[in-house]
Amino acid sequence: MSEAELHHALTWAQIGLAVLTAGALLLFRAPYGRHYRKGWGPSVPAWLGWVIMESPAVLLFVAIYLRGDHALQLVPLLLLGLWQLHYVHRTFVYPFRQRSPRPMPLVIALAGVVFNSLNAYINARWISHLGDYSIAWLADPRPWIGGAVFATGYAINKRADRMLLALRRPGEGGYAIPRGWLYEWVSCPNYLGEIVEWVGWAIATWSLPGLAFALYTAANVGPRALANHRWYREQFDDYPRRRRALIPFVL
Repeated sequence: MSEAELHHALTWAQIGLAVLTAGALLLFRAPYGRHYRKGWGPSVPAWLGWVIMESPAVLLFVAIYLRGDHALQLVPLLLLGLWQLHYVHRTFVYPFRQRSPRPMPLVIALAGVVFNSLNAYINARWISHLGDYSIAWLADPRPWIGGAVFATGYAINKRADRMLLALRRPGEGGYAIPRGWLYEWVSCPNYLGEIVEWVGWAIATWSLPGLAFALYTAANVGPRALANHRWYREQFDDYPRRRRALIPFVL
């Protein structure tokens, strides 16, 4: 089997994994954050779990990317920049801004390492070696549309995260109802923004690996949004009834 064939098979495996992940998370709440519960083995501080889990998306991605024949070409470098814009923040900034006292089961962090390693290989190897992104790609509308969609999702995700962080003062461990902006319409605009980001990536790369990651993102954070929405309704009697979980007026 050639590397291209192996890469193609792994990409389809990731799509299959997205289906399995969605099914599992619709049945069981992943035990971290507000849904943390004992019985999942040893735990680590939440910030450390996030750093462990997300590091392959930064470090391994770059290592694989640099081995590609097209690593120094402009378009792959621009795509690398988009990817790192998200993941450097997610790995080395976001974990240290959290104020949750709840730990993360080590098994969750290690499962994240496995997925992020697979995802890093699939996408990094595609954009810097197996895919074809010559300078002519910039004359096509797809990378510009995809970049704009990615930027929109990034902005939504980061603003929503900042608003959640502002609800909890240093030393506080409780939860409150988020209000204002997109929180008037959905419980989890941070997850909505993340899905939009990676849909933008799929458009900008116009590739099966990009699509596979967008599908997996939706399969992962979509059920999480539904679980958070149910949790809010269980915890707060005055939770806004018109608010949806993820998509305004729809879901």
